Amino acid sequence: MAICLSGDFDPDQMIATIDKYFGSLQPNPNLPKLNLPKESDITAPIVREVLGPDAENVTLAWRLPAAADPDAELMQVVGQILYNGQAGLIDLDLTQQQKTLSAYAYPSLMADYGTFEMAGRPKAGQSLDEVKDLLLAEVKKLRDGDFDDALLEATLNNFKLYQQYTLQSNASRADWFVQSFVNGTDWANEASMLNRIAKVTKQQVVDLANKYLRDDNYAVIYKRQGKDPNEKKIDKPHITPIAMNRDTASAFLTQIQAEAAAAAPIEPVFLDYTKDLTQLTAKDGAIPVLYKQNEENDIFQLVYLFDMGAEQDRFLSIAAQYLEYLGTSDMTPEQVKQAFYRMACGFSVSPGERRTYVTLTGLNEYLPQAMALFEKLLADAQVNPQAYTNLVADQLKARKDAKLNQSRNFSRLMQYVWAGPDALKLQLTEAELKGTDPQQLVDRIHGLSGYKHRILYYGPSTQDELLAIIDKEHHTPAALKDIPAPAYRVALRQTPETRVFVAPYDAKNLYMLQYSSQNEKFDPAIEPARQLYDEYFGGGMNSIVFQEMRESRGLAYSAWAGLNAPTYLDRDYYFISQIATQSDKLMDAVNTFNDIINNMPLSENAFRLAKDGMITRLRTDRITGMSVIWSYLNAQDLGQTVDSRIKLYNDIQAMTLDDVAAFQQQWVKGRTYYYGILGNKQDLDMEALKKIGPVTELTTEDIFGY
Repeated sequence: MAICLSGDFDPDQMIATIDKYFGSLQPNPNLPKLNLPKESDITAPIVREVLGPDAENVTLAWRLPAAADPDAELMQVVGQILYNGQAGLIDLDLTQQQKTLSAYAYPSLMADYGTFEMAGRPKAGQSLDEVKDLLLAEVKKLRDGDFDDALLEATLNNFKLYQQYTLQSNASRADWFVQSFVNGTDWANEASMLNRIAKVTKQQVVDLANKYLRDDNYAVIYKRQGKDPNEKKIDKPHITPIAMNRDTASAFLTQIQAEAAAAAPIEPVFLDYTKDLTQLTAKDGAIPVLYKQNEENDIFQLVYLFDMGAEQDRFLSIAAQYLEYLGTSDMTPEQVKQAFYRMACGFSVSPGERRTYVTLTGLNEYLPQAMALFEKLLADAQVNPQAYTNLVADQLKARKDAKLNQSRNFSRLMQYVWAGPDALKLQLTEAELKGTDPQQLVDRIHGLSGYKHRILYYGPSTQDELLAIIDKEHHTPAALKDIPAPAYRVALRQTPETRVFVAPYDAKNLYMLQYSSQNEKFDPAIEPARQLYDEYFGGGMNSIVFQEMRESRGLAYSAWAGLNAPTYLDRDYYFISQIATQSDKLMDAVNTFNDIINNMPLSENAFRLAKDGMITRLRTDRITGMSVIWSYLNAQDLGQTVDSRIKLYNDIQAMTLDDVAAFQQQWVKGRTYYYGILGNKQDLDMEALKKIGPVTELTTEDIFGY
């Protein structure tokens, strides 16, 4: 047994606590040893096929030794050289060259054996065998040593970055301990891994690849589209509802609760936006800068934040994707990626509906050089017509694949239920994609920094250092242009009456949502009651929804519900519930869900658990790092100037179950809903659905827009 802890505690006090409660435990010398069989060597490719409705893909895997084996550790270096998301062999040869729709590789280390996995998705007209051969060709390059020595050197910087990311959170630190214990590795070796990786030679990489990643010792799985002929039908079992004993507690639970109540409470720490971040200006006051210093490690995040997105320009998204395949007047796209990887830095341009995030991240020691290169790319990106042609073809193939995926279908149905056909306003048509001059997209990239924007920074640089770098490296015109007014605004629709929307997907399970919006604008006064209601009714495994729909009645694989708050002042509150269930249980699920939504079961014990859970999280959660800046921006979007958790914490202390019930009566009971149901029409009781409300049968093309 291992006790793995990471957090804000006094080590001496924690050791004393562990000694008190666990110190008397001794290992049992008579535990049987788990003697796992030794796997025989693979001497020829093992080939398997899997059939299903999702898009086709191919996966390959090689066996690796146990995680505690020194070779397994070094295979992580091999994996990074083959694929790292930026400048690995697969990244530059396949992804950058647009030879597959997607491709990746990684090692997975476990206690007895590990695996090295590769996978790829085909482009339009490409076979799975062609994708497999492309992946195997990259492995052969690795075995032949056909890669730049600089790639190995850059990998050290990136391992340093990955380790600092891992050490940023208590959860990941504790999990590192857990994985070391489970896998039987020596913690001293884990902690000193960077020192050994720094000494890895190219010959070692080549030798390892030849030892473990041969062309005759792998397994390959072809995931093909189709119906499995071996599918078995299982009779629907009779399910007897379980009576929920929410208001009873075992002696053990009572003891634990009493001890928790007696413990000294942890005091909450809330944000003070006037102290926990600093507001600066750069470029002679033209650009606001939100600054938070990183005092923990050498990682930085720099964001150019534009309050414009698809609502202003529907072509921004495809322009951002196109940028990934562009170089400058003196650097190829591959050279750009390699340069960023050598610095352990990366960039992204992410347009949303209302905002565009231009982000640079990595090791702060390279911030000036990375920013200079990033600015060069934004200002000097060169048109590549063939890359755009390939990008459009891949986009259309990805759209076709999305229509085969159940989750993607449900996501699009949700958007349709929320906004109707207007949900498709921001999406480019196939004709628009094919008819766009790529030079116009590059012009958008070149001109982006000419609009008014803010800069967000979290990193170790001082204020003066940061402003000096921005003033030197961030290139903007003398006068910044105003953000244009939205040309395409997607409004969430109101639900004055009950309606049902059914979209097809051939599966034995189905997804259903209920959506209700009644023109209710943001009100900070109701937020504590709303959040406590959501926690009690639909927030987790202790919630009414989960217990009634899944645990008691067996009507759902998953279920949740709640009244969601808007993220902008011009948006509305909306109630939403979601359930995944079997097609033949739909009407039972609908009737039960409606019953508990309108006639919410009341349980003092469940309420106390929900309330105590919220209070505990508010006491112990800490908003730190870049999240401080995002919290401030989110508050601004709703017209707030203080951390909303302060009011939440103060108000819910005195709240009772009666307050939650009153909120449910006023805000939830009796609402009218739009239902969205994704499933096989042949398995649905359409006549029963018509009794709920008028039914609109949608096609896959209706919800996807293509």
